[in-house]
Amino acid sequence: MLRVLAVDDEAPALEELLYLLRADPRIRSAEGATGATEALRRIGGAVDAGPDDPSAIDVVFLDIHMAGLTGLDVAQLLAGFAAPPLIVFVTAHEGFAVHAFDLKAVDYVLKPVRRERLAEAVRRVAEQVGDRSASLQDTAADQIAVELGGVIRFIPIDDIAYAEAQGDYARLHTAGGSHLVRIPLTTLEERWRSRGFVRIHRRHLVALGRIDELRLDAGSMSVRIGTASLAVSRRHTRALRDLLMRQTGR
Repeated sequence: MLRVLAVDDEAPALEELLYLLRADPRIRSAEGATGATEALRRIGGAVDAGPDDPSAIDVVFLDIHMAGLTGLDVAQLLAGFAAPPLIVFVTAHEGFAVHAFDLKAVDYVLKPVRRERLAEAVRRVAEQVGDRSASLQDTAADQIAVELGGVIRFIPIDDIAYAEAQGDYARLHTAGGSHLVRIPLTTLEERWRSRGFVRIHRRHLVALGRIDELRLDAGSMSVRIGTASLAVSRRHTRALRDLLMRQTGR
């Protein structure tokens, strides 16, 4: 469901465009702006608020010829944003299409706007928004958010050597230090099983590829990961040994 801002300094054209957009079932919300200055103010506020805020904007349907800044000027300014909304130009002039696509516009719709043509533009936008969301989800799946001194940072999961249970929290150990997250170890075990993390003890979840050494001493087992020595519980001993043997091809 798309969140749309339509921009046109001619009120009848803006009202018609909004009417057509709101009739499309793929549009969650469609608001209007009567000029470039208002549009930039609203887009800037939406970007600052973040993608989950009610003011968020997925796409701007943008007229080109407007008083003051043109639609092309607006698009050039948006190109400097870290995560700008997508752009569809809606104009009565054919001659700016090349420039528009140089500015990474998703589509270029000519006035008078036909319902079928606008629906095609919405379809293209929906596809790109879906691709963006999938890309963000993939990125999020490769990282975990941790708080450090009031700042949220994202740690690559591949950098984590092992995790240690601390009540309802888990402490993540990397080569650069450790980070406390409010996620139970059992939850991390489920999430990271496919990434090669295995439970070796009720207190520890380790990255299989980070184990440097497996030690057997008087019937007890432990693993060395860097300078850390971690006990393996009897419950997990055989499964861990079998996993390591398969990993080394023995």
